[in-house]
Amino acid sequence: MADSSKCHPRPYHTAVLTLIKLALSAAFAAAIGVSSYAQSLEPATADARRASQGVTVINGYSQRWWKEAVVYQIYPRSFQDSNGDGIGDLNGITSRLDYLKNLGVDVIWLSPHFDSPNADNGYDIRDYRKVMTEFGTMGDFDRMLAGIKKRHMRLIIDLVVNHTSDEHKWFEESRKSRTNPYRDYYIWRDGKPNPNAPNGFDPPNNYTSFFSGSAWQWDEITRQFYLHLFAVKQPDLNWENPKVRQEVYSLMRFWLDKGVDGFRMDVIPLISKTPGLPDLTPGQDAVKLWANGPRRDEFLQEMNREVLSNYDDMSVGEAIGIDLAGTHNLVGEDRHELSQIFNFDATRIGSMGGYNYRPLHLPELKAIYTAHATILGKQDWDTSFLGNHDMSRVVSRWGDTSTPESRAMSAKLLQTMVLTLRGTAYLYQGDELGMTNYPWTKISEFNDIEVQNRFKTEVAQGKLTEQQLISGAAAYGRDNARTPMQWDTTKNAGFSTGNNTWEPVNPNYLQINAADQVKDPDSIYHYTQKLIALRRSDPAFIYGDYQDLDPTHEQVFLYTRSLGASSYLVILNFSSQPIDYTLPQGIQAKNLKLGNYRDSSDPASATTLHLRPREARIYKN
Repeated sequence: MADSSKCHPRPYHTAVLTLIKLALSAAFAAAIGVSSYAQSLEPATADARRASQGVTVINGYSQRWWKEAVVYQIYPRSFQDSNGDGIGDLNGITSRLDYLKNLGVDVIWLSPHFDSPNADNGYDIRDYRKVMTEFGTMGDFDRMLAGIKKRHMRLIIDLVVNHTSDEHKWFEESRKSRTNPYRDYYIWRDGKPNPNAPNGFDPPNNYTSFFSGSAWQWDEITRQFYLHLFAVKQPDLNWENPKVRQEVYSLMRFWLDKGVDGFRMDVIPLISKTPGLPDLTPGQDAVKLWANGPRRDEFLQEMNREVLSNYDDMSVGEAIGIDLAGTHNLVGEDRHELSQIFNFDATRIGSMGGYNYRPLHLPELKAIYTAHATILGKQDWDTSFLGNHDMSRVVSRWGDTSTPESRAMSAKLLQTMVLTLRGTAYLYQGDELGMTNYPWTKISEFNDIEVQNRFKTEVAQGKLTEQQLISGAAAYGRDNARTPMQWDTTKNAGFSTGNNTWEPVNPNYLQINAADQVKDPDSIYHYTQKLIALRRSDPAFIYGDYQDLDPTHEQVFLYTRSLGASSYLVILNFSSQPIDYTLPQGIQAKNLKLGNYRDSSDPASATTLHLRPREARIYKN
């Protein structure tokens, strides 16, 4: 085990660390001229209060390392296999750290690596203090963490505490008897008598699981139902029980003391249940109900007070069921809950339920980002992302993959947007290569429990045909993000030396792989590298204001990021056709800093731009 005191600040080092951070913050502020657009000395302002507490304030925002970070998500099963069993592992990740460092990312987000029976690919945790056998050992984890720290990067890990695996020792005890000390660690209820039901009882209410079917499972041992908002093997924890909360805080300290830098918190808004668990009424939004339980903020504030506030960490919540108006309650600095959340308004644009989506309508997307800039205040922090392990590949979803060139330009355009919008930027593994969806043709090819459950229920009930389910999951299903990372042109794309891989390797790895792109200075990888470097070079991309300059245009996204005298103009042609575009409001495109084509087709200070298909440009004005 690594010496955690060397990896991560401990609470008793706080005073010394605060002095060091104050000195560094002052130096940073001086370097970027913060005094010209930030800190006020008027004691009545929130900025002044934060400044008086030793926090550098830039354009009204308190400076934090995690606001300036570019985060790269790793799905460990699919990143790199080091032992030939067809499953990615921790040693595989360690072997690829230089690749990530060279890309320029600051933080690695590791999807669940804990001991799990894998009913939901690691999101059903059997032991929070043990590494999944397929991924390696705790020693392997410690070596990986040391390698990350050596390269001056940070690590955050998943915190999955709305539910556990039904093989967790707490649940195994809980189901033994109604008087077991662990009984109230989970949510057990009597059923509604029904002589026609298989066990003589209907479920306690009409909640349905996210993975289809009832959210209640009958357990014959104690003849009650337990709640599982997700898979049957993922029983929900009872956060009303203070012992449960203390168990969670203990396991959080375990990993923070080991040296990790924070958590991505899985479905964290769902931890507070509605008292009495009444039936849902017709038309009621179940997810919004579940995400806004009466004690949610109380629980998160307690978590912050007892754990998070004692470390220099970051926390990002998967904000399922949280609308933009409710974001401040979770991330406002005055709330003392989380650092930031993932709001899915942009990524779920056009959703009509299930795997049904309308084509992207650009003004609708732009309106979402404007709403974020308008509604979120200076005490709130945003996130910028387009993909993760639960989404299809973004270049297949929103780009043009009809030719290699259009795919590359689409990927570069989408990366430009992610890395120049407001908020901490998140990239998903393979986005820097423009990896695409897999060509699925059969239900048996899908590993995702959601697809398999939909087949057992919706297809079996005649709500969907098998081909409709395959087509929908092929376009929008989660398995697309989970196919192995495409490293080179060798066997299994260099992911594994084994004869089989847990998910199929996309056959286009011969054309799309990291080895080729690292060698090609014009590749998506190198363009992403340049974007990250540009983002890091000027705090205008982090703390600057955002303004959409042409909100109704249906092909072009035009916006500025401005901080003091520093202003950037970002131009994105989402069309697969060339467009002659006249800049509004007498704006000129002055100094081209970066574009996804090799050269600019327009002279400096042009007011009409000849945009090529899927072209992205960043000007400094």
